[in-house]
Amino acid sequence: MMNFLFKIVNAANRKSQLGVLKNHPNTDLAGDPKLGTGNHFVLYPNARQISIGAQLNLRNHIHFIVGNYARLAIGNRVFMNNFCSVNCLEHIEIGDHTLFGENVKIYDHNHRYERTENGLRLSHSEFTTAPVKIGKNCWLGSNVTVLKGVTIGDNCIIGAGCTIAKDVPANSTVINQQQLIFK
Repeated sequence: MMNFLFKIVNAANRKSQLGVLKNHPNTDLAGDPKLGTGNHFVLYPNARQISIGAQLNLRNHIHFIVGNYARLAIGNRVFMNNFCSVNCLEHIEIGDHTLFGENVKIYDHNHRYERTENGLRLSHSEFTTAPVKIGKNCWLGSNVTVLKGVTIGDNCIIGAGCTIAKDVPANSTVINQQQLIFK
């Protein structure tokens, strides 16, 4: 009985979240994405553009935020494993055939802060932003974090646990914060 209820609740959640995507006025959806359980889409009413390519495959508990005036573009055949998060306040682009391991986090913004003679003044509701672009045919391993203003070129591998705070050229491999370029 519990298994039956679990299936019903998960099916309802998938249908609801697919509706969030389909019903947003600025969404361009190329086919129905494959959704796991517990996925959550927060699409602000004035999000500028949400473009989802064909055959998006999301495992479980994936979280998307697309803020007012923000643009999110996801290419064809993108796969995101469990617990990934995409937090878009300006512009995030993910290229075709890109693969995310578990718990990958992408942020195109930081909290606004100011250092003063009395310490640190941190804003809870104001942000600085810069676009993030992840190229085609990339693999981001588990627990990778990509920060604002970063471009990762095509055909890159980002090793598990890396925090990417600067650009990564095409055809590179980053492991333990060391960049290896293979051409």
